[in-house]
Amino acid sequence: MRARATAATAALLLAALTACGGGGDGGDKTAASKPPTTATPSEEPTPGQVEKGMKLGESAQTTGDGGTGVLQITPDTVVFTKEGGGETAENGMFVVVTMKDKAMTAVAADEPAPIGGGGWKWMAPDGEMLDTQGGNAFNVTMGKYNNADPVQPGAWQWRSQVFDLTPAQAKGGTLIYIDGEEKAHRWEMPSANSGPNVAEVKKQLEF
Repeated sequence: MRARATAATAALLLAALTACGGGGDGGDKTAASKPPTTATPSEEPTPGQVEKGMKLGESAQTTGDGGTGVLQITPDTVVFTKEGGGETAENGMFVVVTMKDKAMTAVAADEPAPIGGGGWKWMAPDGEMLDTQGGNAFNVTMGKYNNADPVQPGAWQWRSQVFDLTPAQAKGGTLIYIDGEEKAHRWEMPSANSGPNVAEVKKQLEF
């Protein structure tokens, strides 16, 4: 009887130890010894980091003036010149950029006017923002590229912007367009004449 009781007691003790995870090197013991997993926080953007812009010739879908319509805008050609349209650059360099504006919806669309804070800006390599009203830029005109009417549905037109900059501001700048929803679209600009219509733009600038 004593032997049977001892065997029964041993069996009960073994069962209790197994239930508590005390026997062997089971997975439960290993899991219990590990600290809880912590999710890695997402990487924060570096202060001052700016989204890289598009390249000359790439298109952006933009909202028209007043939020009406959609314009597909494609900066096409850039020309650097000290003189153009009968004017001499006050700050040393005219930067002439031509672009193709195409209406993409069933309503006419236009570019916002600079007076409302929209339209075109030039960001110099040091971050300075410049507009098209500086120096003698406003007086430079080119017949083919001077369109300014709203673009009708299914149509497109050539436009241009001229900046009067110092040589340092002109070299390696960023072209910025602020659309009808105040969204900024950016193009990294080359430092030399570029694009398929350089010769034609130069001819248009001759007087």
